[in-house]
Amino acid sequence: MRYINWIVASLFLIVLPSYTSSFETTSGSTLKNGIWRATLARDTHRLPLLLDISKNPDNKTFSVFVVNGTERLKMDSTYIQDDSLVIPMQLFDAKIVAKQDGDHLKGRYYRLANGVVAGSIPFEAKFGENYKFYKKGEAKSSKNVAGKWATLFKNEITGDTTRAVANFAQQGTDVTGSFLTPTGDYRFLTGSVNGDSLFLSTFDGSNAMLFKAAIVADGRLKGAMWTGLKGYKTWNAVLDPAAKLPDATKLTFLKPGFESIDFTFPDVNGKQWSLKNPRFKGKAVIIQIMGSWCPNCMDETNYVAPWYKKNKSRGVEVIGLAFERSDKPEIANPKIKRMITRFGIDYPIVLAGTNTDEATGKALPMLNKVMSYPTTIFIDKKGKVREIHTGFSGPGTGKYYDDFVSDFNGLMDKLINEK
Repeated sequence: MRYINWIVASLFLIVLPSYTSSFETTSGSTLKNGIWRATLARDTHRLPLLLDISKNPDNKTFSVFVVNGTERLKMDSTYIQDDSLVIPMQLFDAKIVAKQDGDHLKGRYYRLANGVVAGSIPFEAKFGENYKFYKKGEAKSSKNVAGKWATLFKNEITGDTTRAVANFAQQGTDVTGSFLTPTGDYRFLTGSVNGDSLFLSTFDGSNAMLFKAAIVADGRLKGAMWTGLKGYKTWNAVLDPAAKLPDATKLTFLKPGFESIDFTFPDVNGKQWSLKNPRFKGKAVIIQIMGSWCPNCMDETNYVAPWYKKNKSRGVEVIGLAFERSDKPEIANPKIKRMITRFGIDYPIVLAGTNTDEATGKALPMLNKVMSYPTTIFIDKKGKVREIHTGFSGPGTGKYYDDFVSDFNGLMDKLINEK
């Protein structure tokens, strides 16, 4: 049985155009427009990510996109401060600060807690390298990991386990896909097989994830996952075309004796909202249980916000219940406002409390438990709860996302058309 070579290798994933234009930092040195290959260091491992950096028309700020396969995820407006490049990720209480040395950037990725540094790891980047793990042609393997995998993640410290379904596609040695769990997916993963090893990674500002696995003699995957500043789990997977998760509509439910939802919470302007508001009367309603800090909520909102604009004339409304890391309006509301602006949300988002079991239980006592962000509640025109969906399978999950879109539209068509 051959196990993984735990030295981080690299893979060619996508060829992105190289740019030759550049612009000066405040010190007079030049920072080139184009693709930068970056890494975050965790223990003895390096998580690779690709950044596309370009100067904005104001000649003072820069646009930065994280490239995760087909996804181009825009970071907040980037700027130079004290001769360092600062890449803020305000929704996720994170930032990258790095000094330039020619075609290199070197600094740290910081996680914040209400603006105060809670921890950091080393960050480096080099201009013009447009691969993640391996340069083009370097990864070589006869192994194929395409398909559905029944997966078990294990926290080696607590012993806690999580069942998941991995869904991978492979072209040559390039691999794309995601892991789906009962509470959400791990978004856009890109990577490669090389020899008898699998490498995958993703970065979205909040989640920094590195996966490695050995493709062992019997075909199983035996690996480990590094997340954020300290997270670590082992995982094992077996190829299983019938692998599936528990029914997402059965995990969160109303307690006996309840058939509706009731709440009153303020939006960012202090206006109180409840389902008794005339705006919701006689309409099908979608309630998003969400948080501005939540990448899966970001993916769901990226779908729901434009869907609402297209369909609101049909007699449907949406309201978001934001459970934030702080319930203080002066801390939480600016984050909610940034999310509203970023996704063009034109339905109300209210501050419902903190993302703790105690707070969600107090805010929504009629539910058995809020176990996932997002959780989506579908209400009919009479105010009765018709379905509660736990978690979200985002666009990085391929067919699972397509199934979500189909099921979502089917249910909403039914609720909207009911008399």
